[in-house]
Amino acid sequence: MEATCGFLGKKLGMTQVFNPDGTLVGVTAVEVGPCIVVQKRTVEKDGYTAVQLGFDDKPERKAKRPEVGHFAKAGVAPKRVLKEFRVSEDTAAQYEVGAVVDINALAIGDKIDVTGLSKGKGFTGVMKRYGFHGAKESHGVHECFRHGGSLGQNMTPGRVIKGKKMAGHQGNKRITIQNIEVVRVFAGDNLIFVKGPIPGGPNSVVSISKAVKS
Repeated sequence: MEATCGFLGKKLGMTQVFNPDGTLVGVTAVEVGPCIVVQKRTVEKDGYTAVQLGFDDKPERKAKRPEVGHFAKAGVAPKRVLKEFRVSEDTAAQYEVGAVVDINALAIGDKIDVTGLSKGKGFTGVMKRYGFHGAKESHGVHECFRHGGSLGQNMTPGRVIKGKKMAGHQGNKRITIQNIEVVRVFAGDNLIFVKGPIPGGPNSVVSISKAVKS
């Protein structure tokens, strides 16, 4: 993978492909870009170096006035998604505002990191959220078969400790899957296949960057 700031894409779904050796591999199809450089951050002006990318066209009638001005300054059409990628000064120097970032920098066999929001499951109890086995369904157990049990202490510290596993909102968290292999690249369709699953549901936005642990 060439030196690049990163990509924004859309998860399409999962399928299967055959490798040249005949093995069957589950893959996720991701529509990558094309992304537009909307803004560049510099150490002199902002205190850090980054490249801001825009992805997925948005009708101007649906954009707010500050958004319209921000995109008009860059000379690009409004986008639905904006994200900054921290990069080195040498990498940032390769990009100019208005430039297109496509998947030509990706090749089969590259290792990437994919970040996205996991599927939200809503409010769930401790058995579904953390795998608690629940109370025994025998004599003496009364109306607490799926409860979490004891939460705190009587005297010391006399409170529920932070991080206690309790019922609550499950999913909808930012998750990064590292060292994912690029299995197929379809440059003409802005499409790649990556090995295995990635966070989020169909049509959810993900960010792709070079694997930091490759």
